[in-house]
Amino acid sequence: MLSAIALIYVLMPFYNQLVGKQLSLNLFRPAYLGTLLGMGLVTGLLAGSYPAFLLSSFNPVTALKGSKLSNAANAVTVRKVLVISQFAAAVILIAATIVVYKQVHFIRQRNLGYSKSNLLYLDLQGGMKANFSGITNSLLATGEVENAAVSLHDALHVHSFGDGFGWQGKKPGTRLPIHSNVVSSGYIRTMHMQLLDGRDFNPGDMDSSSVIINQQMAGVMGESGKVGGLLFTGKHTMTVVGVIRDFIFNDIYGSSAPIVLFNGHSSATVMALRLKAGSNLPQALTRIAKVMNKENPGFPFEYRFADEDFGKLFADESLIGKLAGIFAMLAIFISCLGLFGLAAYTAERRTKEIGIRKVLGAPVASLSGLLAKEFLVLVAVSCLIAFPVAWWCMYNWLQNYAYRTTIAWWMVLLPALSALVIALVTVSVHAVKAALANPVKSLRSD
Repeated sequence: MLSAIALIYVLMPFYNQLVGKQLSLNLFRPAYLGTLLGMGLVTGLLAGSYPAFLLSSFNPVTALKGSKLSNAANAVTVRKVLVISQFAAAVILIAATIVVYKQVHFIRQRNLGYSKSNLLYLDLQGGMKANFSGITNSLLATGEVENAAVSLHDALHVHSFGDGFGWQGKKPGTRLPIHSNVVSSGYIRTMHMQLLDGRDFNPGDMDSSSVIINQQMAGVMGESGKVGGLLFTGKHTMTVVGVIRDFIFNDIYGSSAPIVLFNGHSSATVMALRLKAGSNLPQALTRIAKVMNKENPGFPFEYRFADEDFGKLFADESLIGKLAGIFAMLAIFISCLGLFGLAAYTAERRTKEIGIRKVLGAPVASLSGLLAKEFLVLVAVSCLIAFPVAWWCMYNWLQNYAYRTTIAWWMVLLPALSALVIALVTVSVHAVKAALANPVKSLRSD
């Protein structure tokens, strides 16, 4: 318990950095101190009760005669159950770590419907909105920027939605929440979205009564969801001038949702800058900063990358994966400690047997395998128990995500093979040592 407290103080800064918290250990608070003492007492009683009862149940006469103890079989069973349960837990945690990382990687590689690479976001401040055209021309003149556009929301977080939209053929009384965003001309090109039909917004205010919809919205509108179709919102009648491929927003684990893009920049809050492919990033940022400081003096040049915003959405899953990995390593370490001690005990208990076998000509490899076989069988049993448990746990965890990876056979087999190899290495230390021992020393008393 004292060693654990010391380790907590040493490892707490690293743990805080991992989980992004500022946890502290107030050791001398009555609640903490009482809990620690209670854990130490209960653990000591639980760990010591079985051997205490086992030893106290021995018949002294039988024990002194060296006869086989009737409770020895129970002790062996308990040891086997402990080894099996420890390695089963380790295999489950390793499998969980693999599945979590596979799910995160699966989502990261998902096609969002636009490109997040080389894309910068700048929150509009000062005169950036009013002087958007001048700033855009200056940025394009640097040779580092491919396109620029402004919008009410960035592509990944579209919070505006309403159910007051109408169109020809809509069933009376139907109220379907539909997302919307207000964007400037050139937004489709800047985001590298795919225009399936129609055109992008024209520069200026020529398209104030035009909208661009995605495939989901076109499907909802039916025949009206084509170029030239009409969309009613309040007292305004809008014309569909373009249909774009669905893109993912808000819920990166789900499918796309119906969305309508309006033309304009008066309500814009964010600017998107698309850097040219192959641009030298430090050089590009320096030139962009120079333009922004000139065109928007008095305000700091603050930006964020779209792919970093995307990565932040995986914070919980990434943390789960890291913690599962850490706990898996701890479980393996604890399991190997128990297995190492058990192998040492078994090797010592079978010293004379090994000596006799060696005198009779048994090779070192055969003797090592004799000791290792018993434990590898236990680890194999633990793997068989862990297979269905790991699959069931991770299958249910993946059901929380509409867009999810699949559990492949290797995700469970690899942890099992790892456990077997680790167990073999752990046991082999004592197995080889016992097999190489001089049989004369082990048999001289006989």
